Amino acid sequence: MKTKPNENRKPLNVAIVGGGKTCKYFLEQLQQDLLPYLHINIVGVCDINDTAEGLILAREMNIYTTDSYKDLFKIVDLDGILELTNSRDVLLELINLRPRRVGIIEHNIGQLMKSLFQIHQQLKSAERQALLEKTISDFVIQQVDDKVVILSPDFIVINANDAYLKSLNKTKEAVIGASCYEVTFGLDVPCASSQTGIECPMLETLKTGQSAHVIFEHPSADGHLKYSDLITYPVKDPRGNIVQIVEIWRDITQKLAPTWEKRMDRLKSDINKLVQEDRMISLGKLVASCVHEINNPIQGLLTFSYLIKNMLEEGRPSDDTLEEIQKHIDIMCKELERCGHIVSGLLSFSRDASQKFLPIDINEVVQSTITLTHHKMELQNIRLSLDLSAEPLIVYGASGRLEQCFLNLVFNAIEAMPDGGQLSIQTIWEKEEHQAIVRIKDQGSGIPDGQLGNIFDPFYTTKEPGEGTGLGLSIVYGVVKNHGGDINVESEPKKGCCFELAFPIYRP
Repeated sequence: MKTKPNENRKPLNVAIVGGGKTCKYFLEQLQQDLLPYLHINIVGVCDINDTAEGLILAREMNIYTTDSYKDLFKIVDLDGILELTNSRDVLLELINLRPRRVGIIEHNIGQLMKSLFQIHQQLKSAERQALLEKTISDFVIQQVDDKVVILSPDFIVINANDAYLKSLNKTKEAVIGASCYEVTFGLDVPCASSQTGIECPMLETLKTGQSAHVIFEHPSADGHLKYSDLITYPVKDPRGNIVQIVEIWRDITQKLAPTWEKRMDRLKSDINKLVQEDRMISLGKLVASCVHEINNPIQGLLTFSYLIKNMLEEGRPSDDTLEEIQKHIDIMCKELERCGHIVSGLLSFSRDASQKFLPIDINEVVQSTITLTHHKMELQNIRLSLDLSAEPLIVYGASGRLEQCFLNLVFNAIEAMPDGGQLSIQTIWEKEEHQAIVRIKDQGSGIPDGQLGNIFDPFYTTKEPGEGTGLGLSIVYGVVKNHGGDINVESEPKKGCCFELAFPIYRP
């Protein structure tokens, strides 16, 4: 076998002792001209095993073969022998018996050739494995309907299937090598860093080394909300380090939307029932107060009726008597109107008020609440300081719910001042924040230390058993949040409490 010689160099005639796998590898490399830096003619191969791989290949290449290395010494123009048995005894014997003109390439070189062979085999195996894995990976990610993207630990897209590309309406060239948050959401930094409330399952996977899962809400191309079941899986190297993240997006909008809508409708229905039940509790308190308010005019009406009756029984009334009767009737009409207003207010309040959201004036709702509770304040010697905004405070809401919200706060303030005190109610237009502020402040007992964080919890109450349900403030909180508002509370034990409610101003 002849290699391609360099123009200025004569190739060496070399024989090989040891016709195993390393010999075969060496012959294959020379045959395929993959070792161009070696200018060698292989003129013979020796091995005591007639079925050795290298020996068989040498025969196929028409290279002289033998089972005795002494036969190699007879080859004309032999320059050297390459010892590949890795046997020190064979090496020493070759050195002792070789002709003077023949050099021996030591077993170290043979070991090098053997190492090269092993490395080559490992590389071939790794290449096959990598190719196999890539083929399987490409097949798997392209065969699923879900969106699949493979990411590096620094959020760079390594691969993506057609479903993912189609959802983004982008080409593979535009996606591969870019960051996931950039191609998916158009952000400059990771989602969790730029938007509060967003959970990134990839960060969780990198942190724990385990699969992570979230349900993600995001707008679609047509502007409607979509819901995706987002799952991440770690791909680890032999040392356990995460080298890639497989991210799978499964669209669950069609499955989730009907279920979610049903739950929301049920929740709204439950809230409406809860508010109405709370209204009935409040109605009981109002009725107890209004009984006294109605009783006084009724007693007056009865007194004036007897007076008029006695006057008419005395005979034909004089002009002075008629004038006095007229005055009594005027007073009776006013008292009857007063009773009518009280009863109408109670009947209106007892009905299931409309929950439909409309533009309404917060001032009117507050004034309606005061009308219902002013007599109860008078009975408990509570002084009212009312300071309503001169301008209408239009918010988008349900008047019945807001009235119930304010009524609960006023009742709490009244009950916190059993011996009387001052109740201040104020409405303000915060123009810079585009908010309507309702501030209700009392001089009552306040909220005990350490309990301020629990006051909006359902069924939590500081009252004695049987004196309260613990739902009032939780309903207040729910109504405020349902109207897109915020609520802030300040309290100091034995010095009073201040609730500040902020609602967004309605802007068509």
